[in-house]
Parts: sequence; structure tokens; C-alpha cells
Amino acid sequence: MRRRVPVLAAARRHSVGRRLDGTVLAAGNDTAGECGVESWAGVLAVAAGNVHTAKNTGRSHTIGLRSDGSVVATGWDDDGQCDVLGWRGVIAVAAGWRTTLGLLDDGTVTATGRGSEGQCDVAAWRDIIGVSCGDWHSVGVRTDGTALAVGADRRGQCAVERWRDLTAVAAGSVHTLGLGKHGRVVATGARTTGACDVGAWENVVQLDAGSHHSVAVTSHGTALATGDNSQGQCNVTDWTDIVAVAAGSAHTLGVRIDGTVVSTGNNADGQCATSTWTGIQVG
Repeated sequence: MRRRVPVLAAARRHSVGRRLDGTVLAAGNDTAGECGVESWAGVLAVAAGNVHTAKNTGRSHTIGLRSDGSVVATGWDDDGQCDVLGWRGVIAVAAGWRTTLGLLDDGTVTATGRGSEGQCDVAAWRDIIGVSCGDWHSVGVRTDGTALAVGADRRGQCAVERWRDLTAVAAGSVHTLGLGKHGRVVATGARTTGACDVGAWENVVQLDAGSHHSVAVTSHGTALATGDNSQGQCNVTDWTDIVAVAAGSAHTLGVRIDGTVVSTGNNADGQCATSTWTGIQVG
């Protein structure tokens, strides 16, 4: 199966998009320099680290995977989450709260940043084809379709050992999603927000987990969302011709087949100011 390259990333207060020409756009809060991507070139995929609590206002980070397998980073680096300068042979990246993961071309995973809850304990992982970071946990999917998780398991978000036939995973704050090869979605973790209410979803080709909501795009180009909708982050029912989605803390992004971007949810810091973006196409 062809790997779907993440061209959108959403954190709590900023959004990032990778153009087909390898340049990168960002919108939202730039207090920590997380939107300082204007000089990036040759970027294949992007990731944005979330901010766990409101008291961390303006502190987040952005990761870019270059087509040569190197990685660039900008933004909040208090825990070393931007210490990726020496990474090589990387084929996928993920960013969480103070944490960054890199999937290497040999199927192993490297990590940097906060590891207090065990979310960086990925050195033993093998045969990995996809990774994702939450606030306190990290998740991976293996070549055989099974999943594994490390880190804090406060709400059962790491209970993925029984999952089978997966092609992708996504980690939220206290929930985790898995995409099955037949387009169905499984979920584990906190049930109070509705973010795990994905049992009826079908024909899903890509998904993402926000802090307390879940989003997906189907093979028909429609978007799905469930969970916390206090900021309107799940108001995606009228979106059409969608090819990829990204979920932030309380906002959601979608890229259309024509390379334009739609958004909904919290826009207090301008993180939804993406209506002028073009060329954000899945390569």
C-alpha cells in the first residue's frame, strides 16, 4: 500500500501545510517561532506538536521531513523536542506534546523530547510502518498490521495490543485510533467526549486524532468527525472533495483535491486562517 504523506498538521494554536513544491505554510500563534517555516524547502511531510494545557500559551513546535530523509524543526524546545538535526534516513515524523518521533527506513523509531511518561521508549520497536504522538503516549503500527503503544495509559489509550489488520494509527490526548485495511476504524481510551465513537465509520482512507475529537476522510471525499465540538471543530459535514484531514486541539483542517484548505473550530490565534492557501496537494 502506498504511504499517505501528511501534508497538513494542526496543533493547539497553529496550523501547517506542505505545498506540492516542497515549501511550507503556517498560520496561527508564533510566540515560540513554531510558524517560522518560510525558509523550508524540499519538505515531504509536516507535523505539529500540541500544547497540553492553556497555561502553555504560545509554546509548540513544528517538524518537517525533507525528501532526503533529514528533518528540520522550529518552535518550543524546552525538552529537546526540536533536537532532530542529526536524524537521517527518516521516512515519517510525528509530533506530540514536547515529543517528536522519527520513523527510520529500516523500520525502527527514534525519539526526542519529554519522556517522563515513557512516550520516548521506542528503541525496541521493529518493523514499524507508521507512528503517532499524543500528549503522554506514542503509538506505532507494524508491517503485520498490529499496533503497539508506550507511555501513560491514564484512560486506556495504550490498550492496542488486540488490534489487527491496521494500516495507520493516530494518537490524541487520551484516546487512540486505528485504521483497518478495509476502511473501518477502531478506538480506545477516554469515552466521555465521544472521540471514540467511530464504530459506524466506513470507507475511511485517512484519519487523525485531536485532543478530544477524531476526524477522518473517506474514499468518497467526505469528512467525518466525532467528539468534543465545543469550538465547532466537528462541523465538517458540508465539506466535499476532501483528500486529507488534520485535527488540532480544538480545530480541524481539510485539504481539497484542488489543493485548497478548509478549516473549522477555534480560531482565537488565527490557526484557521488557511483560506488563501493553495497547492497543499497530496503527492
